[in-house]
Amino acid sequence: MIPGVRERITETLLGWEGVTAHPHRFGGTEYRLGRREIGHLHGDYLIDIPFPKKVRDEVVAAGRAQKHHVLPETGWVSFYLREPADVEQGIALLQQSYELAQKQKSRDSEEALPQNE
Repeated sequence: MIPGVRERITETLLGWEGVTAHPHRFGGTEYRLGRREIGHLHGDYLIDIPFPKKVRDEVVAAGRAQKHHVLPETGWVSFYLREPADVEQGIALLQQSYELAQKQKSRDSEEALPQNE
């Protein structure tokens, strides 16, 4: 167990524009950009993060995380926090998810704009 990990991750993510924290339905803390979840933290030991399957495959192949501990066929990854250095790696994975969510949000906003004819 790494002391203060939950507080450190939460403080970091809430410093990112638009990120909010909520109770996760299976326990822990869920982080969202708008309505889109960018990941959730179970206690002080496990981060689950959603990615498109292609990105998930790249992350897993690079050894940065493993397939989700319960749903390995999805785009989700699981990252275990075992030592202090893992916290920064976990935050980097969450940041990657955040950046993908920002791009998607931007695309959705552009598609919603009226087209000039």
